[in-house]
Amino acid sequence: MLETVAVAVMDDSSAFELGLICEVFGIDRTEEGVPRFDFRVCGEHPGRPLRSTGFGIVAGYGLDAAAEADLVAVPGVSGGPPETVPAAVLDALRAAAARGATLLSVCCGAYLLAEAGLLDGRRCTTHWKHVDDFASRYPAARIDPDVLFVDEGSVITSAGTAAGMDACLHLVRRELGSAVANAIARRMVVPPQRDGGQRQFIDLPLPQAHGDSLQPVLDWMLEHLTEEFSAAELARRARMSERTFARRFVAETGTTPLRWLTLQRVLHARRLLEETPMGMEEIAHTCGLGSAALMRHHFRRAVGVTPADYRRSFSSRP
Repeated sequence: MLETVAVAVMDDSSAFELGLICEVFGIDRTEEGVPRFDFRVCGEHPGRPLRSTGFGIVAGYGLDAAAEADLVAVPGVSGGPPETVPAAVLDALRAAAARGATLLSVCCGAYLLAEAGLLDGRRCTTHWKHVDDFASRYPAARIDPDVLFVDEGSVITSAGTAAGMDACLHLVRRELGSAVANAIARRMVVPPQRDGGQRQFIDLPLPQAHGDSLQPVLDWMLEHLTEEFSAAELARRARMSERTFARRFVAETGTTPLRWLTLQRVLHARRLLEETPMGMEEIAHTCGLGSAALMRHHFRRAVGVTPADYRRSFSSRP
């Protein structure tokens, strides 16, 4: 049952992410058939203003009020991962987990759950920009950089800020059914469920070789995306044996020639989807991906959504 919702806040908690959680759980929508939640904003020192970007946050409840909550949510902090987390907040999160409450993090709120030891051995996610830092800080957590949110039953983690909305609506759908989740989504004027993962939002610049010995070959490959060529031809162009070329290519780019070339074709397709009205078949041919069906296969594998869905979300043209 999902009746009482507590949000644990501290200095520098993101006001926007707090507002997002409040938008789903803190507004009375009983007229739309949505159950009313007992919503509590909880802090170590209730009534004392907390720092936040642009304005202050005042928690109306102490952290002990989270002890009765069915859901304890944690927003991230403004500006990125938190430098420190108050011991009282960590203790409250651990206590909530111990008594069987569901915990949900938005964006870098995953750092708070990890710092409390609640993500050890669990699959989880956070904002794509901080995935490497998160993995180095918390190697026992199983970070997934490609998804909008991860549902591990009693713990739900979400990626960037807006993905917190996806996670909250998912939890409502899981606990109270699709009708309730859809009613909330309609009032918020958002889709009740988004397709794909956060790969579609990641900035992917053209990869460069770590050294400069293969850069002329890489440049030539980029200039001839529509052509087919063998590893032997590329090795000759690099003036290496095939075996040496293959080893050097992986060492300098981190992948094989075929995978590197396919990714460049997908990246080129992504730019054309954003910036041009070209049809799918034309884009596939221009990028060397053969057909629209083959482009869809490679695009979805690399980006996480179909080319058509990506264009609907990111096209710069009306």
